[in-house]
Amino acid sequence: MSETLLVALVQMDVHRSDKTANRNHIIGKLRECAEMGAKLVIFPECALSGYVFNSAEEALPATETVPGETSQLLAEICKELNIYAVVGLLEHDGEAVYNSAFVVGPEGLVGNYRKSHLPILGIDRYVEHGNDLPIFDLPFARIGVLICYDVRFPEACRSLALRGAELIVLPTNWPQGAESSPDFLTRARAFENRVYLLACNRVGVEQGVTFIGRSQVVAPNGQVLSEAHGENEAILDCEITPANARQKRLIF
Repeated sequence: MSETLLVALVQMDVHRSDKTANRNHIIGKLRECAEMGAKLVIFPECALSGYVFNSAEEALPATETVPGETSQLLAEICKELNIYAVVGLLEHDGEAVYNSAFVVGPEGLVGNYRKSHLPILGIDRYVEHGNDLPIFDLPFARIGVLICYDVRFPEACRSLALRGAELIVLPTNWPQGAESSPDFLTRARAFENRVYLLACNRVGVEQGVTFIGRSQVVAPNGQVLSEAHGENEAILDCEITPANARQKRLIF
């Protein structure tokens, strides 16, 4: 029998510019997920920093390097808990700022992804484009990471799937008006590539922008296995079988 994996998506509110409060919230939820038995925990886009900024300069105090303070601290906690996490943040590298998500586990920092496709919204108006779509080999699955708007472009998911990704992890900040993403796009990307798609959105209101939640785990056949309500913080846990994403020769 193929091995199963318990994943957890932390649908959380985020305090704009308050890295300390957000970091503490992330750590608390990570420990809670570990107690549930989860081995992979996903947090939203910009979970450490917030998203709605009016300039890169305004956002700069909320940024960090990768590796940096938060990734190193979470690596220590992941080692203690024997767990992996994907965390969204604003990253600075020299004078450049990126919308990023790092992967961290018991062995330390596994890797980092910088958002490739940038909408004309929030901080994405002022950050730099990423130029790589890495694959991360974890003990239980090969994963690819995309961020929010990336999922609108089928080539990004296809590139990851062609290079062996079994899970595509999507930290996101879907605001009101982006309902087409959980309604259609997550299911289409999972189905057309036969991969699991794990989309973790945030909730709450930031600078007048309301976020819709609806975090999802979507199976390789396009079925939504689990979805969180839109209004509230939640931990969405779901058992998946990564081996199912390796079965590409199917007739429907």
